[in-house]
Order: sequence, then C-alpha cells, then structure tokens
Amino acid sequence: MKQSFYVYNNGNLKRKDNTLRFTSYEGQKRDIPIEKISDIYVMSEMSFNTPFISYISQYGITMHFFNYYNYYVGSYYPKESLLAGQLLIKQVEHYQDYEKRLTLAKKFIEAAADNIYRNLRYYKAREKDVLGAMQEIDYLRRQLSKAETIEELMGIEGNIRKIYYSAWNEIVNQEIKFEKRVMHPPDNMINSLISFVNSLIYAKTLSEVYHTQLNPTISYLHQPGARRFSLCLDLSEIFKPLIADRLIFSLLNRRQITENSFTKEFNFLHLKKEASQLIVTELEARLKQTIMHRDLGRQVSYQYLIRLEAYKLIKHLIGEKEYEGFRIWW
Repeated sequence: MKQSFYVYNNGNLKRKDNTLRFTSYEGQKRDIPIEKISDIYVMSEMSFNTPFISYISQYGITMHFFNYYNYYVGSYYPKESLLAGQLLIKQVEHYQDYEKRLTLAKKFIEAAADNIYRNLRYYKAREKDVLGAMQEIDYLRRQLSKAETIEELMGIEGNIRKIYYSAWNEIVNQEIKFEKRVMHPPDNMINSLISFVNSLIYAKTLSEVYHTQLNPTISYLHQPGARRFSLCLDLSEIFKPLIADRLIFSLLNRRQITENSFTKEFNFLHLKKEASQLIVTELEARLKQTIMHRDLGRQVSYQYLIRLEAYKLIKHLIGEKEYEGFRIWW
C-alpha cells in the first residue's frame, strides 16, 4: 500500500536505481522504493535535481512544500496523465454558466455546513454547551439555498464559521483564548494549528484530484486564480470538519498538543519539529481509518472519500448524476 513520505531533516533527494534516496546533511541515507510512495511532503531544507523530478513524475507523485513555520508554500504537480478534453470543456462550461457555478458552490457549502453542525451535535451529546451555536448555524445553513450570488453564499458561510469557531472554547479542554479565525499570520496556537492542518488537507486533496481527470485550477466556490489549485479549496471545505477539525479537537483534548508544542517567542507561529511530526502521524492514521460506505457497500478510507468526491463531481459535470456533497452520517 502506498504511503505519504514526510521529510523533516535537511538534506537532498535523488533517484537511486529504482528507489528514492534521501541523504541528510550529516550523511545518513535512507532508500525508499518508489512504488511505496503516494506523495511527498517536504518540511525542511531540501535539494534535488531534474532526474529526481523526472522520476517521480513518471509515477505521478505530487510533492508539497512547507516552510520553517509549517506554512504551505506550494506543490509540484506532475504532468497530467489522465487528460480528458471533453471533461475540461464541461468544467469550463459549468464555470462560465453562472447558474451552474452557483449550484455547485451551494453544494460545497451546504455539505460543509452540515458537517460543521454534526461536529457540534457530537459535542453537545457529550454535555458541551454548544446548543446556542447549533441553533444559529441551523438557521444560517437553511438560508444557503436562497443565496442568489456566490458572494452572498460566502457571506453566509463566513458567519457560520464565525459562530462555529466561537464554540471551540467550549469544545477544547485547554485554557486558550480563541476569539476568531486569524490567518495572516495566525495569532495563537489554535489558529496556527488550523492553518497547518487545513493546508495538509488541501495538499491531500490535490494529491487525490491528480489521480482523476479533473483540472484542479477550475473551481466554482473559490475564484480561480494564478498560482493556486482552487478546485482543491472547494473540495477540501467539505472535509475540514470531518478530518481537520476533529483531529485538532483530539490533539488538544488529549493534551498531545499544548503551549509547549510551540516556540513561544514566535507568538505560537512555529510548531516544534516533534509536534509537527506528531500531527502528521495522527493525520495519516486518521486518513487510513475506514467506514462502511452506504452507496458502495464496502469499507473505504477517509482519504479515499476525497477521491470519491472528485468522481462524484465528474459525474455531475458530464450529466450522469447530480452532485451532492459528502455529509457525515455517523
């Protein structure tokens, strides 16, 4: 089974026969069979050459880069091997036709809002005082279908998330002052965690989209733009509550991540190496968890749910089946 390969030590990557060889600056070497790698996450200073890039491209391996502050800085996206001209035309048509675009944008946000609501319901059942937030979000999510523009839709979505984040102080069993979502830069440990984990989900989504015929730059909720794969922003909205948020709650409530996990002089912007490694280990374990899929009638992993979402979108675009965003049902 293929796995993600995370590189935390400084060094270089190169092709060595039929393997990838990582050599640290201290001279330590590690060889990894190319067939076992699904994607690569570089969390350190790294050098590589064009034969290495050519080699991973042959195997369709995406490569994602993070800086010293665990901030996502970009991805290497190999040349697409699953080209489909007719699907590309359909993607563009659904973007250019505003009603079709708005329909898809609503589907993404409605699914994300329902998953947010399900998270709150989970913690209400565990006697957390989140009923007020649930009621407000329930009202707002019912307004989504009435939105007539994407800007209006995103405004409602922003209010839903504002209320949702206000409930996190009740959900999280640590004394952390978390008042609102701040991204550029994050201003406390929870905002730093959200930024880091969300960027990992975005990268995972990009890796999954690569293995479909979709073009990742054509999106419907987020405005397509230069230097980003905006369709992955659309799809990852659905899975942030299920994968990212639940992971953060677990890490904080089990006190696997605390203030001591950060370099404090950087105002909690910098996760220590050990904490970052712990997060990706827990994330990978979570992505490997399986559920019985109601439509397929078989066990599928959380990670494969992301690819299934892309397949569902393809069916919608070609007129085979109307798209409905993934909703947590358990």
